[in-house]
Amino acid sequence: MNYKEVFSRLWSDYTRQNPVTQTVYELFTAEGEIVTNDHIAFRTFRHPQIGVDSLAAIFLKNGYRYKGDYHFEAKKLYAKHFEHESDPDAPRVFISELLTGEFSPFLQETAHGWISQIPATLIASDELIYAGNISGVPSYQVYEKLRIESEYAAWLYVNGFCANHFTVSVNRLKKYDSLQKVNNFLKSHGLKMNDAGGEIQGTPEELLEQSSIKAGMVKFHFTEGEYEIPGCYYEFAKRYPDSKGILYNGFIAKSADKIFESTNFYKK
Repeated sequence: MNYKEVFSRLWSDYTRQNPVTQTVYELFTAEGEIVTNDHIAFRTFRHPQIGVDSLAAIFLKNGYRYKGDYHFEAKKLYAKHFEHESDPDAPRVFISELLTGEFSPFLQETAHGWISQIPATLIASDELIYAGNISGVPSYQVYEKLRIESEYAAWLYVNGFCANHFTVSVNRLKKYDSLQKVNNFLKSHGLKMNDAGGEIQGTPEELLEQSSIKAGMVKFHFTEGEYEIPGCYYEFAKRYPDSKGILYNGFIAKSADKIFESTNFYKK
């Protein structure tokens, strides 16, 4: 399997499980736009078996290389990003992990219990990034308690391993060539934008602007019954060239910090 097949499978799962993402894609294609992916992101817990480096393995096998890391002190996260070494059109990969050791005994015990249910054969395979939640039926009461400490932990506890988001490259769009145009277009079709810290994160001077919709609400089966919680979301990124005319390829931690909040729970 090459990296294009990996992305194709991830995209298929992402759009099937999160219908709002397919809606966004079709809104752009109906306007004659060709949608190109800037980057894809994953979430995990810090743990030797399933941390950032474990999830990155399938991409490293398929031509990707480590390019930078990021620290999110307030949310207690660490992340790395990867780029394909020979294909400049390949999407970037961004993988973050929750620093579980910095949280309460309850969150740590929940995370360790969740991880202990993952089969060793799955961890050793290339299938982990597609697996979703393979740790049994979650508890809504546990989900709500996790949210008090970390929305990220609560989301991961239920959603598990999947593409947390894909990202439209605004640089490749024709008609909607700015974040303002993208956001206004989506809002005109009833989409809710993530407005944590403002609808647009970053500036042209910082060489990267980002925005995102709020994750669509998805029905999940919990031990207490069926509840709707945020699933995955769609992001939009515009990159700018540096003083040497080279397009910026990295990420900005303070902007990504707010983009993470696209999966925070909200009332419809």
